[in-house]
Amino acid sequence: MLDFYPLPFTLSTKMAAVPVFSGVPSRAASGGGGALDDSRLQEEIKLYDNARQREDYDNRANVFSLIKTIEALEKAYIKDAVTSEQYTTSCNILLDQYKAAFKLIKPSFASVETFSQRYMLHCPAAMERIKEGHPITVRDNKGNMSKAIAEIVSLFITIMDRLRLEIRAMDELHPDVKDLFETMSRMASLPASFEGRTKVRKWLDEMANMQASDELSEDQARQMLFDFESAYNDFNRFLSQS
Repeated sequence: MLDFYPLPFTLSTKMAAVPVFSGVPSRAASGGGGALDDSRLQEEIKLYDNARQREDYDNRANVFSLIKTIEALEKAYIKDAVTSEQYTTSCNILLDQYKAAFKLIKPSFASVETFSQRYMLHCPAAMERIKEGHPITVRDNKGNMSKAIAEIVSLFITIMDRLRLEIRAMDELHPDVKDLFETMSRMASLPASFEGRTKVRKWLDEMANMQASDELSEDQARQMLFDFESAYNDFNRFLSQS
């Protein structure tokens, strides 16, 4: 089996349900509440007949556990339970491990979707990450600049409109601020030192210390609106000069 990379933090994942094999008799099958036949209880049930089949089951288990771990990592990042640096490093390693592991079972499964259906895996976030092939924090160099620009402009306008409407609850502002920062980070043509992104990151860090029920004060909301208007203007100037 693969030696998995130890993550620098703890992820909580639910264990898959233990399968019930038809070879093990139930009390109902033995006559309804009576004692079970000890000899049948001690009967060994093998999932494989030889070392090659056992290796195939081990390889499938590796892929299953990697998909579940990627799903847990995606959810942890969404909830701000891990930093961007921890997420990016761990996601890259997990994706590399997944690619290596899936090659070993590819003769039996044409795609990861086929594998997921076979073992009833519901991991939409992991499927999306595997499909894209890179962490969400990695810049997009595949020519999707027009889409990224449209998303950034839309998010800027949405956030500023909410602030003007005096919407100050952290749980209403934070998701869009986080999406804005991540989309700007994926835009390959945007310089790493771009001041507009620094201003957005400042408020993302500020909100990381707040509870979901917390609200910005009037002074904070006014300053945030000023910073986002400034960042939005910086972004438009960058586009006009590109």
